[in-house]
Amino acid sequence: MKSRAVTFVIYDGFDGLDLAGPFEVFGQAGYELMLVAPKAGPVRSDMGLTMHAECSIASLDPSRPGTLVVVGGDGVDTAGFDPDLLAWVAAAAATADRVVSVCCGAFILAEVGLLDGRRVTTHWNEAERLAREYPAVIVEPDPIFIRDGDIWTSAGVASGMDLALALVEEDLGAQVALDVARELVLFLRRPGSQSQFSVSLWSPLPATDAVRRVVQAIHLDPGASLGIDDLASLAGLSPRHLQRRFTQETGSPPAAYVERVRIEAAQRGLAEGDDPVETIARRCGFGTAETLRRTFHRLVGVAPSDYRDRFRTTNITAPRLAPSKPARSVAFEEISS
Repeated sequence: MKSRAVTFVIYDGFDGLDLAGPFEVFGQAGYELMLVAPKAGPVRSDMGLTMHAECSIASLDPSRPGTLVVVGGDGVDTAGFDPDLLAWVAAAAATADRVVSVCCGAFILAEVGLLDGRRVTTHWNEAERLAREYPAVIVEPDPIFIRDGDIWTSAGVASGMDLALALVEEDLGAQVALDVARELVLFLRRPGSQSQFSVSLWSPLPATDAVRRVVQAIHLDPGASLGIDDLASLAGLSPRHLQRRFTQETGSPPAAYVERVRIEAAQRGLAEGDDPVETIARRCGFGTAETLRRTFHRLVGVAPSDYRDRFRTTNITAPRLAPSKPARSVAFEEISS
């Protein structure tokens, strides 16, 4: 049985949310929590928040860390040159029940060789650098978290909470994880397969109520009839006017936007449930399994069945659905949930 202890590794310049999010999840679930840093005492985050590390790496026995969590932050590069910290992390990882990185905490795990040959993720903005600096690491920039054996990595910031909920569910069951999520007013739980490049996050926020109504309708029911005439009627515009305005405000034509939202819905269906591909295709608006297969292969790069098999066996996702260039990154208000 896994230990109920969780040891968080922090350092000057750590990211406060990378720590606080998972810390709250594990704390609500009743785990024993410990903060360790190169030196005991106050440790300043990259935004100025100060946390108190109970133990220094010199004073904490690395043989019983339970779950070892290395958080990210702007200070990760400096921490990655600290030989004592790296040696302690390597020793603790050797006896840990599992090893976790949040955001660019993956750089520390990579530096000590823990990620060689592993599939991992990190914040999308750091993925290319991680792959370049550590070519033995298989970096997937799309998923919000990945499990590869006893190594778990997350995209960082809020996704660290999703990873922590997944660990709570693995240890204590779905009901406990659900109770924690409810207490923290979280969505239980975004699967690791959910993309960092979700269209709802990467498309500009519509400037007008008419286009905003259309976007919300697409996300609320991807399987509905969403042809240009249907959407134009909802917006109260002519099809031609909607086509022009929607493209201007979201950076994508209506048909392409609908297609991407439907693909993301299909990805969730494949990763989270056991429904046949045909059922998922109908529910997500593709009509037939063959249409879904063709679209899925074109946008995601693999067949739906391969995507499902790969996710189920390794808790990771297939190659990323490349985002279009956004004018600005804005999340809609809960419309993608």
